[in-house]
Amino acid sequence: MSYTTIDTVLGQYDAELSAAEAHGMASGLLTVNANFDSEQWLSELLQQAAPVNSEHHAVLIGLFEDTQDVLINDEFEFELFLPDEDDAALIERVDGLRQWCKGFLFGVGFANTRTQFSPQTQEILKDVAEMTKLDTDTDIEFDDDAENDFMQLTEYLRAAVLALRDDFFR
Repeated sequence: MSYTTIDTVLGQYDAELSAAEAHGMASGLLTVNANFDSEQWLSELLQQAAPVNSEHHAVLIGLFEDTQDVLINDEFEFELFLPDEDDAALIERVDGLRQWCKGFLFGVGFANTRTQFSPQTQEILKDVAEMTKLDTDTDIEFDDDAENDFMQLTEYLRAAVLALRDDFFR
């Protein structure tokens, strides 16, 4: 399943979320509650949309279930669903990362029932919130250092999601 495919399907239903934001939302929901219902995610994702045809329904639910499987699994296979570096310029991938973070925070907030977080969880959520402010101004010059910084951010987020999962699953 490709980023472009999911993004196109969401666009056909006038979803106000990109594929990155939809995956971030699923990741946040599942980080808090591993058994979160895929249909409830889809309903929240496509609030104002017309009913989804069966093919698109299967594609979107597949994204959710793949995310769920990876987060339940302890093999550290979780990856952020972002525009592919072969298809998208760094600025588009940074924007995808920013959108993913927004979706993730929404998902955590939507599924959370706790009134207090551990200090580690608070710090991680603060970091993710800061990443929603990433600047995607087209005047920014992207070079090898920027590419390396982007990779470090995605690795941090990947590890952070797994740490949060462990905190919420306790």
